[in-house]
Amino acid sequence: MWRIISGLASQDPESKPSKDITSILCWSIDHTNSWQNPVQGRHNMPPTHSIHHPHLIAVDWGTSALRAALISQGQISAVRHSDQGILQIPPNGFADALALLCGDWMAHPQSLTLICGMAGSAQGWHLAPYMACPSPLQNLTQHLVWVQDRKVALVPGISCELPHAPDVMRGEETQVLGALQLLGRSDATVILPGTHSKWVPVANQCVLRFHTFMTGECFSLLKQHSILAKTLSTPHPETTQADDWEEPFFDQGVTLALSGASLLHTLFSVRTLALMDRLNPSQGLAYLSGLLIGEELRAQAHLLTGPPVVVANLALQKRYQRALALHGLSCQTLGDEATWQGLQYLASQLTNPTLGSMSP
Repeated sequence: MWRIISGLASQDPESKPSKDITSILCWSIDHTNSWQNPVQGRHNMPPTHSIHHPHLIAVDWGTSALRAALISQGQISAVRHSDQGILQIPPNGFADALALLCGDWMAHPQSLTLICGMAGSAQGWHLAPYMACPSPLQNLTQHLVWVQDRKVALVPGISCELPHAPDVMRGEETQVLGALQLLGRSDATVILPGTHSKWVPVANQCVLRFHTFMTGECFSLLKQHSILAKTLSTPHPETTQADDWEEPFFDQGVTLALSGASLLHTLFSVRTLALMDRLNPSQGLAYLSGLLIGEELRAQAHLLTGPPVVVANLALQKRYQRALALHGLSCQTLGDEATWQGLQYLASQLTNPTLGSMSP
């Protein structure tokens, strides 16, 4: 199953329509869930590249979902979504799955399809080997893996060597690239919340290293498959997680985690507070989320040298903004537009090979 959203740069119904992907401002979310313009002049916007690819199909292909955007001359004209993540695709079935979603777009004689995410993993369409850190983001085009000659290519992931073990990312590198482009920055710490959250410091347009946190996966496992599940509720399917959120109890969890208390100890308090009728199921869910996001923040916040950039869906933007604020930090936020902008920039490099830097 797939659906089409015409003229949108984001799958979020509250996001603003995009006129030109290179002119999107960094939108921020307030506590009433309404979009606001950012403070003008905080960052210079990147220059609009005069050369756009005439018919780019930008694809984000993850483990459980597939998204595609049609970008013509820098303008997003349609976005499509499918539940056909890589785990749902049979062997040798990737070309057919992509054609089913957007074969009509690909029939255009000038079409170019760039795919980021898990489609480039060993379990995906074809292995796109990792670029090793330090990784200049503008070098991604030099490591594209073409699965259909000069028509369809996979964007590589990035790896780094930490003192205790390697770390890897696929798809997030494109979001980081797009975020820098949209905000006109060459230096930033980019936070990418999700199943496996990433914290990515970038200097002079180069990924230095990064750290992955299994925050989202732990949240899912604990609320569904642990003893805590008996005292937690799941948001009603007709309401968004942002609407069904108990902010004071989320704040309580974040504050406790930032105090340095052991997460293995504080997790049990989700159960005991419920047993003593101090948390209802909805409040317990928010409290658990606060504990986990707070632990992630506690481990990394000391490395921040300025306001980070959070790239996530609306609900996670809100939570990370609140957690960072409790630590005395502000942030900028972006959504799906970061992915589309990153792929648009890579396409512009292929269209104009002399474009070797993200700033003039």
